[in-house]
Parts: sequence; C-alpha cells; structure tokens
Amino acid sequence: MSSLTAAAGRFLAEIKYQDLPKELLPTVRDAFTDTVAVIMAGVDEPISAILRKTLVEPPSRKESRACLSSHLVSAPDAALLGGSIAHALDYGVQTMSGHPGGVLVPAILAEAEVLGSTGEDMTTAFIAGYEIWCELWRRSKNFHAAGWHPTSVFGVMASAGACSVLRRLPAQKAQMALAIAASHAGGLFSNFGSMTKGYHSGMASRNGVISARLAEAGMTGGPEAIEHVQGFLTAFGAESAPDRESESRLGKEWYLPKHKLQFKMHPTCYFEHRSFEGTVQMLQGRKINPDDIESVEVTMGRNQVNVLIHDKPQDRFQAQFSGQFAIAAAVILGKLDVAATADEVVQRADMQAFYPKVKLKPVDEFDPRDPVFSPTESVRMVLRNGEVIESGPISTIPGYAGEPLTTEQLWGKFAECTAKTHTPEQAREMFGLLQKVDSLASASVLPTCQSIFNN
Repeated sequence: MSSLTAAAGRFLAEIKYQDLPKELLPTVRDAFTDTVAVIMAGVDEPISAILRKTLVEPPSRKESRACLSSHLVSAPDAALLGGSIAHALDYGVQTMSGHPGGVLVPAILAEAEVLGSTGEDMTTAFIAGYEIWCELWRRSKNFHAAGWHPTSVFGVMASAGACSVLRRLPAQKAQMALAIAASHAGGLFSNFGSMTKGYHSGMASRNGVISARLAEAGMTGGPEAIEHVQGFLTAFGAESAPDRESESRLGKEWYLPKHKLQFKMHPTCYFEHRSFEGTVQMLQGRKINPDDIESVEVTMGRNQVNVLIHDKPQDRFQAQFSGQFAIAAAVILGKLDVAATADEVVQRADMQAFYPKVKLKPVDEFDPRDPVFSPTESVRMVLRNGEVIESGPISTIPGYAGEPLTTEQLWGKFAECTAKTHTPEQAREMFGLLQKVDSLASASVLPTCQSIFNN
C-alpha cells in the first residue's frame, strides 16, 4: 500500500469545511459545548493548581487564554491545562476507547486564538483530528490490554492533525507533524484512578500543538512513522498484530457518523453508567434498605471489567473506575453527580460496607456501536429474604452511542458544570455561542471568564 502516514498528511492538507457532511455539525457543536462545560467544572481540581504552579504560569509566551480565563499563557500550555482539566473529572465525551473532546477542543481553542481561526476552521480541525483518531483506532483497538491509555496514544495524533489543519500545513509537513506526534504518544493504564489519567489528556493536547508547530518550522520525522514495522502501530498495539497494510480510508468515508460521540451525564468512566442507570430504574418506587441486600451481580463486557479496577475505592479517582461504587451510588445515594463522587462520600461507612456485595461478571460479547462495550449489561440483586430483582438487558442510556443528548439535557449539564464559574446569564451566553461554534468569526468571540485562576 502507499504510505499511511503520507496519506494522512494529504488528507489533512486537503480537507475543507465545505466538504464536511452537514449532519456532522451538531455533534461538533455539542462536543465544544460539553468540553468547555467539564473544563469549568474541573478548574478547582488539584491537577489545575499543580500544573499552573509547575508548568503553565512561570514566565512564557502569552498568546492564549488559559481555559478561556483572563490569564494569558502559551498556546501549548493552554492546551495542556485545558486538556488535563477537561479529563480530571472523567466527565467529557467518549468514543473509540478514549476521550477525543478533552484532547481536541483545548488544542483547537488555544491555537485558534493565536492564528485568528474562524469557527469553520475550528470545526474542520475537530473533524480532521477525529478522523485521524478513527483511522488509527480501527487498526488496533485493544490498547488497554497492552497497558496503554488510548486517549493519550491516539489523542496526540488527533491533536497534531487538528493543529495541522488550523495551520494549513501542506501535505508533507502535515505528514511530519503526525510523525513527530507519534514519538510523543504514551500514557499508562496503570495510572487510572489517579490525577495522572487526566494529565494524559493534557499531554496529548499540548504535544499535538507542539508537533504541528515543529513540523511547520521544518522538523522532520520518519515518513512511515505510523505503519513502519517498528513504528506507531506496532509499538502501541496489543498482542494481536495491528493492521499496517490496508489502504487509508481518510477522505474516502467519514468515520464520525458511524463512530458517534458519547456524552456523559455522570462524572465517572462510562463503563459505570449503564449499570448505574439500570439499577436506579430497577429500584424506582421501592425503598430497600442497603443492609437487606445480600449481593449484586453486574454482567458487562470483559474489557469493561478490566478497566473498572477498584473494587473498594478509597477516593474519588478510584471511584471513577469502580463498578462497585456505581452500584452503591445507585442504591444508597440514588444519584451520581460531581458531589456524589467527593472523597468523603466514597469513604462513607455505608458505602464502604456495600462495595464487597457487588461482583462484576465479564462476558465476551461486543457492541457493534462501540466494541469496547458489551451489547447490553444487566444487574441481578439478591435480597436477604431470598427475593431476586433483575434489571433485564440494559442496552442504552441518554448520551450513549446513537442516543444524543437533547439540547435541554446538554444545557442542564452545562449549567451544573458552570455554576461556580459563571452567572446563569453568562452561562447561557457561552452555551449559545458554543452551540453555533462553526459560525463564529473567531475563538476570541467566546467570553473571557474573570472568576477563575485568581489566586
């Protein structure tokens, strides 16, 4: 086949807003809206202060607003901070084994401020980066099994692709941007359940910005960095051999209509959401004392079980990857919002006592809508009196693949996420602008938030 890396470079150089399928635009608008929301929700997270103190706010080039605040930093640093915060609560959009919104949107907003890019430019860059992510993902999907975090592995390539489009790099330089980005890829699965998982998203966002800038300045990389036998696909693949041979589909078909973005209504790994919602629905109208529950069995895909690694979480980072926490939240709290994932809630005695009652049962089945999930999940609860309560198959929830959130549902999440950073009027203004991001004259049209990073 012709060089995959070169084909990707040509795609990035040739993609035009006018050629994008118009049915994709609402999804992109929602992705920008959702990502800005979860950044605002996470601005007070510990990782924000750590990164600002150590990496972002020492003297540097002042060219982009950090998380749309009044603080100006370099564009790579704005991408690093925004990408890390966007993923700190594990609340952002998900698909293809990772979280493209939290990587792409911060990088695009940061570079768009430097370049004066229009909304059409930003939209085109987002879709281009997304398509790069998909093209790589279809060639080797099981990165978790090899110990990698796909968000940072695929994300840096997607970010480099998006920034190449914003910078209008010619094909050969866009090819080099991807080659450079391939050497930035990384992020270990063993860091799930810690602040470093969020940092992976920021790393990918920042390093994509840097890769495109280096390529524009003349830095070179391997012309077959992606498909080479000792290249990206081989290095980051799982046990099965990656597809290094098939022709690129970039520019020949669009992945986004098939591999849809999934929007979260809860700030945890998406693998917890269907069983949480199913349990809440199963118990609706019933008042069951948690002490009267003998056991709970949750059936879900093996890959999901392998990711939900904390069976007795001790803090909110571990709770983000705990099926036991999700069921305890459904039974005891009846909700799973940001407040419900606070350390003091995760550590409550009644929650800790309930976790050992929950067992996850893996199945080797795959959902064609998103193969990292099983087609359905189910919850089986046994009470101490012998009664058995079953959820039946849980196939979808609002926001899951092919089930987009309504505008009002997305606004509800946006309002919750911005409650500490914006007045209701400011939040409505920002929401309205993000919902028409492709028509904005520039990124600078988005209002500056004066209430964050003032310490």
